Amino acid sequence: MKTISLLHLGGTIASKVSKKGGVSAQYTPKDILDLYPEIKNMAKLNSRLIANMMSENMNFQHYNKIAKEVEKEVKKGVDGIIITHGTDTLHYTSAALSFILENLPIPVLLVGAQRSSDRGSSDAALNLVSAINFINKTDFAEVAICMHSSMEDTSCSILPALKTKKLSTSRRDAFKPINSKPIALVYHDQGVDLLTKKFNRINKKAKLNLRLFNPKLKVGILKTHPNMSAEEVKNYSKFDGLILEGTGLGHAPIEKTDSFTSENQKILNELKILAKKIPVVMTSQCTFGRINMNVYTPGRKLQEIEILGNLNDMTTETAFIKLAWLLSNYKKSEVKNLISENLRGEISDRTSVEFLEDDFNT
Repeated sequence: MKTISLLHLGGTIASKVSKKGGVSAQYTPKDILDLYPEIKNMAKLNSRLIANMMSENMNFQHYNKIAKEVEKEVKKGVDGIIITHGTDTLHYTSAALSFILENLPIPVLLVGAQRSSDRGSSDAALNLVSAINFINKTDFAEVAICMHSSMEDTSCSILPALKTKKLSTSRRDAFKPINSKPIALVYHDQGVDLLTKKFNRINKKAKLNLRLFNPKLKVGILKTHPNMSAEEVKNYSKFDGLILEGTGLGHAPIEKTDSFTSENQKILNELKILAKKIPVVMTSQCTFGRINMNVYTPGRKLQEIEILGNLNDMTTETAFIKLAWLLSNYKKSEVKNLISENLRGEISDRTSVEFLEDDFNT
């Protein structure tokens, strides 16, 4: 039997209805083991608490703390690590750990639940069982997410940590890979179907290195929208970096086309001023596809004022985490090139035809 460490961070998977009303994270590591006794027979489990919190309350300091706890388990020689986590920002944490944990020698799987563990319809059991089963039966050694692949209790997907997004508030299969595919499917009967061979393998001799976040950094996300104001851009003048979530291929309202659009010229000017101070990185409000600011005139204007990120297909969440991590570990002059360099699998080499079709099966 493999030795697997369960590190608990709270979230819905550790939640039940409280006496005060509403659902909150309350279960202890022992409670979770008692709730799902079947997992005790699947591996030698070390279970301990890091925090009991809902994931929307996390920040960069928590990512550093989690990484350091992972490092402790790696030094103990365990075969794999499962982190139970709230689903709201689970994909932010998976991205953060992917960047922090260099030369990871073993698998680290993040597992959550869309329905609390005190409910008969909870998805927690299959998610936990599938994560353990995947670690037991493969030589995978990266950070990944394990969650339901459908609304039924039939299988779970092992999802790429940097290419996954939460697409539903309540569905069991809320997490889907973006511009990518699942790494594997793990079935209720404990069968494992690997869908790719492109991943790092277990190497216990690899020396784990942590490259942590600077918790003092201020990185923002600004979503472009109709009737936008230049003041919104100006609000980020004292930040260290900004993700600009544009429309379509990577656009923003920066052109004066009639008497109603004079504010757009001010937006362009504020972006120009801001981009000289801090890295401003373009992503798209579209779920699928790739940024291409070469196609339309507005995109070319944005590149001229040094808005970064052209030709990337990162989700906004991953781009936010990557920018913060780069600013934490590199000189600002280096960030400009590194933001568009594929460091951990966050940027696809090419966009597959299937992600350009009309039906994304989401």
